Amino acid sequence: MTGCAHDVLASVGVMSHHDPSGGRTLSEAQSRDLLAQAGVRFARLRQATTPEEAVAAAQDVGGRVVVKLNGDRIAHKSERGLVRVDVSGDEAVRRAAEEILAAVRPDDGDVNLLVAEYVAGLRELIVGMVHDPQFGPVVMLGIGGVLAEAIADVGFRPAPLDVAAAHELINDLSLQDLLGEFRGDAALDRDALADLLVAVGSLAHDRTDIASVDLNPVIITTSGEPVAVDALVEMADASTAPTVERPRIDPERFAALFDPKGVVITGASTHPGKFGFVSLHNILASGYRGAVHATNLKCEEVLGISTVADVADIPDGAVDLAFVCTPAATNPDLLRGLAARGVRAAFLTSAGYGEAGEQGRAAEAELVALADELGILLAGPNGQGVVSTPSSLCAQIVAPYPPTGTIGVASQSGNFVSSFLNLARATGVGVSRAVSAGNAAAVGVGDYLGYYADDEATSVGLAYLEGITDGRALMSQLSQVTPKMPLVVLKGGATAGGARAAASHTGALAADDRVFDGVCRAIGVSRVHSVEEAFDVAATFATQPLPQGPRVAVLTTAGGWGVVTADAITRERDLVLADLPDDLLAAIDAELPSRWSRNNPVDCAGGETRDTIPTVMGLIARHRAIDAVIYLGLGIQSNQARLMREGEFHPDHGIGRIVEYHERQDARFAEAAAELSDETGKPILVATELAVADPDNAGPAAVRATGRMCYPTGDRAVRALGHLVRYAQFLGR
Repeated sequence: MTGCAHDVLASVGVMSHHDPSGGRTLSEAQSRDLLAQAGVRFARLRQATTPEEAVAAAQDVGGRVVVKLNGDRIAHKSERGLVRVDVSGDEAVRRAAEEILAAVRPDDGDVNLLVAEYVAGLRELIVGMVHDPQFGPVVMLGIGGVLAEAIADVGFRPAPLDVAAAHELINDLSLQDLLGEFRGDAALDRDALADLLVAVGSLAHDRTDIASVDLNPVIITTSGEPVAVDALVEMADASTAPTVERPRIDPERFAALFDPKGVVITGASTHPGKFGFVSLHNILASGYRGAVHATNLKCEEVLGISTVADVADIPDGAVDLAFVCTPAATNPDLLRGLAARGVRAAFLTSAGYGEAGEQGRAAEAELVALADELGILLAGPNGQGVVSTPSSLCAQIVAPYPPTGTIGVASQSGNFVSSFLNLARATGVGVSRAVSAGNAAAVGVGDYLGYYADDEATSVGLAYLEGITDGRALMSQLSQVTPKMPLVVLKGGATAGGARAAASHTGALAADDRVFDGVCRAIGVSRVHSVEEAFDVAATFATQPLPQGPRVAVLTTAGGWGVVTADAITRERDLVLADLPDDLLAAIDAELPSRWSRNNPVDCAGGETRDTIPTVMGLIARHRAIDAVIYLGLGIQSNQARLMREGEFHPDHGIGRIVEYHERQDARFAEAAAELSDETGKPILVATELAVADPDNAGPAAVRATGRMCYPTGDRAVRALGHLVRYAQFLGR
């Protein structure tokens, strides 16, 4: 018998915030009764009060038994020696009962004995439920045993969960080999375990007076059936209050922020280092086509714009967006003046609000209330700006301005907005909207993403979250986004150290990372763990079709690249390295010399002619047994061409002609990948290190010209493709 699931929950940072003095812990017998009514399968059990009754109970149960103490103050039985396992025979049962009763302490309260069927099995699981302070009731599944806390192979899903989500939770465990046939024992009955998880999740949802549930251990029997042999239910001191849904912001209110007819910069400056100069410059430099006005106390001309001293001097109705670069103390009067001129959205760069302590938080709350009263959408404060490529708007205090595309960015950190926009410029995969939420006093990341989901210019959301103050409200918002468009989320504070840094930076506490991960999986959010992965995945969603299945083929011009990428596919649990059917093998045989790999990856082994790559790629992509293709080796010829072009012999000796041929071929291969993807409706991902080593190489350059992402490595292509498959599975579910 191992330690209770509370120990594992504590080891991964998840514990009920229930006050033990206000609630109560049920005895094991009471816990079993409650859970059995919900559908949990337990080992057979009888109760006894004396050693003689224990002997009779053991005879009734039959065979080998477990004898243990029962009481509502008895939680850690094993640690106190209050359990005897695998006991058989009347005398052994009597002795076990006597020893356990002799160890009872006065503070144990009312107790009795439990005599339970001994369940044989080499493998143990932990099933639990806890009310997470951010996300509400969540169901936990983990690998049990004496090393459970050290291994911490656990996963979570919000309650209630359906059968599909339960199976997904089972599949999330890393130690999958333990769940298959193991040392002569049958494989786990996954359907039975899924039913158990659903039962616990339903109980958590239906009984809000339950603070936590521990089923530990759940033994996988020799026949593969999961059987709970111990249970602990902790009752809450009061029912959990229902989640209050946050009202959705009217999409029309975002129009002034992202597609304004005119913009005013308040606090424009002639100093090139000031926010009031940089923001005006960026708006003008990006080619914004609407009216541009600015205020300056000295009425100085700034970048050719004649400024006015007061917003009252701006023509009525000329602008509907204000970009505010003035101090916090002046902003209440400023908002009143802006509203009088017809402004309906204001982006505040001003600091000194919620991030500055209690006084700042009070000022922020007053500003939000005032903006609501005036009918102004308040973005920020303490933000870096907003970008909207459909309106050629770059109203922000940092660079860059990205190419036009369909990725919508919303971030709690302005610097990550810059990171994503830089990657958009580097890859050529563009952005529709981008906003730094700043303190998110009135409009949060979830609100922006909700707007993007119905925005015709946006096809995928990309978000950075740093601290979560209302997890249930946020996840409610995001769950309305994912059925409409893919959503990629990078979250800071994923480790204990990161969480402390996030708290000090934003004043918001990060919820446990494993719970967050489980909630994301449940609602279809693509959770990522680095800036590069975040943009790779968003760019892939923006430019590739969703696959119909997990079967991937690799086409490569060099064996090593294919092997490493095949390894990556094998590691990616939701992808399958496809078997090549006989008819496809025969078709490729006709195009490649006999030394080709005759396997997946399809290694051309240097047998390419002018038409080999487009032809073989077409055979693979069009085949019904293939759902996606990764093409490796683009740009090799153009890399040689570059060396020739830079050498002293170019363009003589026929070098000029071969250089042009190599570059044409690589461009042709990139175009073929995009055309075949459009034709077949299947993702075809192109990967080469030249995407970063030599982005001007004709191969990567041609990929960018098709509007698609050229991945620097096969690994990164595989990781992005895995997210596409999971999202397609979510939509199918």
